[in-house]
Amino acid sequence: MVRLTSITTRTGDDGQTSLADGTRVSKADARIVAQGSVDELNAAVGLAAALGAAGMAGLLQRIQNDLFDLGADITVPDSAKTEQSLRMTARHIEALEQAVAEVNGRLQPLSSFVLPGGTVAAAHLHVARTIARRAERDVWALAAEAEINPLIGQYLNRVSDLLFVMARDANDGGRGDVLWVPGGADT
Repeated sequence: MVRLTSITTRTGDDGQTSLADGTRVSKADARIVAQGSVDELNAAVGLAAALGAAGMAGLLQRIQNDLFDLGADITVPDSAKTEQSLRMTARHIEALEQAVAEVNGRLQPLSSFVLPGGTVAAAHLHVARTIARRAERDVWALAAEAEINPLIGQYLNRVSDLLFVMARDANDGGRGDVLWVPGGADT
């Protein structure tokens, strides 16, 4: 386990922070931006769980733990990784794909695009989904300038899929989805 004895260190007061290997970088570095988006996603997933994503708490907590591992994978440059380094693996992605199939299997078929909304839990799951998409874009921006584990981006893509079907599940299995009406007709 990690033991934190001091929260306020003042080491980031100059706009720099440390990667997991001790390298100092700007807080605007692409690696830190990607990690920040993943951290924001983790908080949004926690909020969705706290606000009533009934029956989904265990799955959401697993995602939160995976996101910490994913963050570690981002913040350790590939050149500094060891056999003990936390890494996203195919196993993580397969677990998400299995969860997507399971949740999607109990939903009403889609007849239109879904607007983010419905129940409070569904709305928060949709917010988390959009943050997952941004985190994925930030990870691919990082990949354009540094070598990273490509499974990080794949994981974020799958987690956004899972959050989408979980939002539909939180809307009475899709029956309570707020559907897009093209052109706003009949609204």
